[in-house]
Amino acid sequence: MKKLFTLIAAVMISGMAMAQKELAYPFQGGQQVMTDFFKNNFVASADIKQQNAAGTVILKFTADQKGNIKKVIVYYADDFVLAQPAADLLNKTNHKWIVPDGEKLHDFILPITVSFNTPAGGEAAAAKTFLAYYNKRSPVLTKNQIPLDTATLLPTVTLKYDVAQ
Repeated sequence: MKKLFTLIAAVMISGMAMAQKELAYPFQGGQQVMTDFFKNNFVASADIKQQNAAGTVILKFTADQKGNIKKVIVYYADDFVLAQPAADLLNKTNHKWIVPDGEKLHDFILPITVSFNTPAGGEAAAAKTFLAYYNKRSPVLTKNQIPLDTATLLPTVTLKYDVAQ
């Protein structure tokens, strides 16, 4: 009788313990489609190319049930010259986001890394231009906390561009 009671209790407890819910990737088509979208639609501005700008931008954005982007917040950017094109590119993904079931709005955090392809034979000039940019860059910071318990951290998107010759 004791064994039967223990077995029933174990089955009930294991039935109540649920594994973490597996969510579909929050971009229509999955991670590779999202990465390809960002890479194919990224156009480096003239300022970025002229300065050989490179760095990281961390964006937090809110999407609704229809996949619309409601607001975009720059949590960190190595320089404003990188932040604006990254935010503009994110806005092009409107209607492509999937929020978890039962939620009207969901927050996502998207790190984006921007770098340049080193030109053949012009490595020294590209490095010199980048170092000049790096020394005068002005990071964009926020004092808001990132609510990790209510936001989904997405994998970093790496974008590359060809430097101006």
